[in-house]
Amino acid sequence: MKTIQVTASSEYSVKIGSGLLHTLGAELSGICKVGTAAIISDSNVWPLYGEAAKASLESAGYRVINIVFPAGEQSKNGETYLSVLNYLADCHITRSDCIVALGGGVVGDLSGFVAATFLRGIPYIQVPTTLLAAVDSSVGGKTAIDLTAGKNLAGAFYQPRLVLCDTDLLTTLPEDIFRAGCAEVIKYGVLFDNCLFDTLLRDGLSFDRETVIARCVELKRDVVAKDEFDTGHRQLLNLGHTVGHAVEALSDFTVSHGEAVAVGMAVITAAAVKYGICGSDVLQQVRSILAKFRLPGATQYSAQALMAHILSDKKRLGDSVTLVVPEAIGSCRLRPTSIDELKDLIEAGL
Repeated sequence: MKTIQVTASSEYSVKIGSGLLHTLGAELSGICKVGTAAIISDSNVWPLYGEAAKASLESAGYRVINIVFPAGEQSKNGETYLSVLNYLADCHITRSDCIVALGGGVVGDLSGFVAATFLRGIPYIQVPTTLLAAVDSSVGGKTAIDLTAGKNLAGAFYQPRLVLCDTDLLTTLPEDIFRAGCAEVIKYGVLFDNCLFDTLLRDGLSFDRETVIARCVELKRDVVAKDEFDTGHRQLLNLGHTVGHAVEALSDFTVSHGEAVAVGMAVITAAAVKYGICGSDVLQQVRSILAKFRLPGATQYSAQALMAHILSDKKRLGDSVTLVVPEAIGSCRLRPTSIDELKDLIEAGL
């Protein structure tokens, strides 16, 4: 097992290893008062791991309630959010009780926002069950739900008390979901670590999961420590996301978040080559690693269609968007881009 300490507005541990789900109750009792634990999960994850999580919590003395909503991005909305809040109120959850987010990014985002806002804040922990959640969304305290206008437009920065990443839970992931999560892993290599990138290019899907997840969490920890509230350095983590979120929305979320980020990375790298920011070798490396993981590197949507969604992106600041642009593998920079220029830049990358 590997343990990584995250220091932000609060300090917590990220524990990564095999068999950790069975220690959930003991781990939680070390950081939260024994009372009621509300497990929030979805219809895919609960049948697989819900009873094991519940049994571990009950063995540690917790009263356990569970809330299960339909799996998918479409559930990360105001209706689900309010229904969860009302159920917690009906169950008389107090500030000394806690929430356990058992699932992938949708579960973690929604559960964290519930925890941040119910009774003005109650403790919660993340138990990620997807690779994407393990390396990215479970760490750093970003919580949110989607609005009709776009993804993650209502949310809060609210750190968990613990992240418990049991690598065994990844074994039941369908391969396409696991590969989609690999896009976020690749993102960390492109952003910060050419050695990680080379390892992934060499090993493909057979990479050592505990080691690679831990490295990604270390990299994110360092970013969060510098810029918890996403006003500067942390914006680097949005590599591929400006175009990616638009691709997701245009596809009505039939293109997964990871696949969309892969497309976004390829588009922005191709644009960077045409703008003379990086060499064609960088684009070749990005395309090679996406092909290695059988991730998409292009989209059929036009720049005009993508722009319609980008204009409502929460990352927009007035008449500009800050893009993350590769200069080399392991080195990227922030590039403020006017809305007027943005369409031309995206067209250059398509």
